[in-house]
Amino acid sequence: MTITYDPKHPKYLDEADVREELTRVYDLCHGCRLCFKYCTSFPTLFSYVDQHDDQDAGRLTPEQQDQVVDECFQCKLCYIKCPYIPELHEWALDFPRLMLRADAMRRANGQVSLRKRATTEFMGHTDALGKVSTTAAPIANAVLGAKPGGIIRKAVAATAGVSSVRLLPPFAKTRFSTWFKKRVKPVLAKKQGSVAVFPTCLVEYQEPGIGKDLVRVYERNGVECSLVDGAGCCGAPYLHSGDLDQFTKVATKQVKVLADAVRAGKDIVVPQPTCGYVLKKDYLDYVGGPDAELVAKNTYDSSEYLINLHKAEGTELDTTFTGPVPETVTYHTPCHLRAQNIGLRSRDLMKLTGAKIKLVDQCSGIDGMWGLKAENEKFAIPIAKKLADQITAANGDMVTGDCHLANTAITEQTGSKPLHPLQMVARAYGIPEE
Repeated sequence: MTITYDPKHPKYLDEADVREELTRVYDLCHGCRLCFKYCTSFPTLFSYVDQHDDQDAGRLTPEQQDQVVDECFQCKLCYIKCPYIPELHEWALDFPRLMLRADAMRRANGQVSLRKRATTEFMGHTDALGKVSTTAAPIANAVLGAKPGGIIRKAVAATAGVSSVRLLPPFAKTRFSTWFKKRVKPVLAKKQGSVAVFPTCLVEYQEPGIGKDLVRVYERNGVECSLVDGAGCCGAPYLHSGDLDQFTKVATKQVKVLADAVRAGKDIVVPQPTCGYVLKKDYLDYVGGPDAELVAKNTYDSSEYLINLHKAEGTELDTTFTGPVPETVTYHTPCHLRAQNIGLRSRDLMKLTGAKIKLVDQCSGIDGMWGLKAENEKFAIPIAKKLADQITAANGDMVTGDCHLANTAITEQTGSKPLHPLQMVARAYGIPEE
């Protein structure tokens, strides 16, 4: 048995070794049970072990082990809660990264069905899909935005594995990078920083309004904005599906262009938490080296960067808000933002407007592709409903959240459309929505 989360370790993809490690960790988790509420992986695990009088996790079959793995959607919340993580305890338990290892092992050893592989291929090529879909946005949106459960969506589910009942984010007619390159750049009265925006697939192809408001809020506060030259998908869909080869290929390319931007004097700013987590954490594991370390050290969540600017000596944010400011804002804190361990920077940023912020920290159960796959509907939708109940109970005048996919799940379940925190701040400044 090898306790390793290093994808370059010679035993990383060895099935016997992985299954022994799963047994070790499952036994520890069964004895602890702190994480029973975060996802169905843990209740499923506990029920399997409890079937045996001696409660021996070693009695689980490979199929039962794999079912626990399949129900993990990489929210990372169990890692935050766990008292036995590598940095704190000799047991060195990192459940999310072990699930990634198990996924990679199964794929490498031919234990992933052709159906699942096809779904990953369709949903994982986000740049290719985004470029085609924004070019033909009316047609793409007519297909993907068709009535949930209807014949068109069922056909998509049958061919691509995308859920026929989930609300999918529509594609924009104009990509964020197209808008950015055509816009008239303002002259900054007082330059306080220089950033390269890593827009992410969601902002580039589906919700460019987030990127537009990010740029305008940053420039209002003296931060010069550019784009990461050559930026594309961070690769998370491949990583979370166990496709190490494709993820490493994508990650290596992105590390190079991101490191080049940093060496040119830019900080990297990311408006979506999953992608920010990948740049800060996963590139270190799967690519490694000086460039990955440079990227991790100089990558910031979009609100994190602004709050750092506000608190630093010699710089500050404009706190004159002449636009509409809601009395109360319900803020959904995405799991992958909490997992970055940077504090609630979006909350702190929105509080500067004078609004009262109500926190909702329930997971959305999306994790990029996981919650949108047809095979995961029965697990994912109840999680989204639980989030919606908490959003409704908070009863804020406005709903905000950093993750566009989580926001789409909120829209699906409540009918209300959340804003990104930077969009809320933009409106508070009086910056109109384009």
